[in-house]
Amino acid sequence: MTTAETATDTVAIPDYTTDAFFGLDDKWLVTAPGELTHYHELGEGTPILFLHGSGTGVTAAANWWLNLPELADLGRCIAIDSIGYGQSVVAEGTAYGIREWVQHAVRVLDALGIEKTWIVGNSLGGWLAFQFAIDFPERLLGIVSMGTGGAKLTGALKGHSNPVLTEEGIRKTLEMFVVDKSLVTDELVSLRYQSALNDTASDRLADVVAARDRDRIELPLDFDVLAKLDVPVLLIHGTQDVVIPVSRTWELLNVVPNADVHIFSQCGHWSQVERAEEFNAVITQYLSRRL
Repeated sequence: MTTAETATDTVAIPDYTTDAFFGLDDKWLVTAPGELTHYHELGEGTPILFLHGSGTGVTAAANWWLNLPELADLGRCIAIDSIGYGQSVVAEGTAYGIREWVQHAVRVLDALGIEKTWIVGNSLGGWLAFQFAIDFPERLLGIVSMGTGGAKLTGALKGHSNPVLTEEGIRKTLEMFVVDKSLVTDELVSLRYQSALNDTASDRLADVVAARDRDRIELPLDFDVLAKLDVPVLLIHGTQDVVIPVSRTWELLNVVPNADVHIFSQCGHWSQVERAEEFNAVITQYLSRRL
């Protein structure tokens, strides 16, 4: 087995290759003692960090495979598996939570020698982007957030918080994300299920879901701080999002001073997949004027 090394640590790289379905190459980076971050990178120039959501079997590839190749013309696109998700290896005793996931993102930036970045976040990833803005404003260039997480638990969110780790359970979760159910193919369901089974993921899944839902109560976004946010922000939402209601975006729009909004009709929680071509065009237009 090969290893990834820094001056102070060596970590074994798992024998893993992202499925060809996603069309993305694997990269690995030691980001802390015993911690190996799995990620994908395309493009050059201004850094753009992509943070995925928290659905069952989620990975950076499964969140961004339709977007990274198109958006790589804009800058250096880096999509990571957050700790507790996907193929990233964590040290024993690693804690999970909103601040812990933000700190992991900062460790990735530090290991890559990146001082400032844009963040594109989906659901949980959008929540992390705004917490990043609160905790590390000096490291942030701007935010694009879709279906921003951290909202109060709704009926759909409660179901999302108690996923069933079977292929049928995965299918039901993914079908909550979209209006067009035909996007939830057998192949995609199988790939998400295999990812969820990765490396005791069933145990990790309970831990990360509990940490996420704990922080809905214990660490809601501080709107008083966000009211002073001075970086550009683009909020994206689908009108039929049953996981995070579109009212979440209106709440943020009324707080964040430099926020713009794009709302997709006939679209659910997974706008970057369900409306991928238009999504990529919206992001390209927005970022190309600001990079």
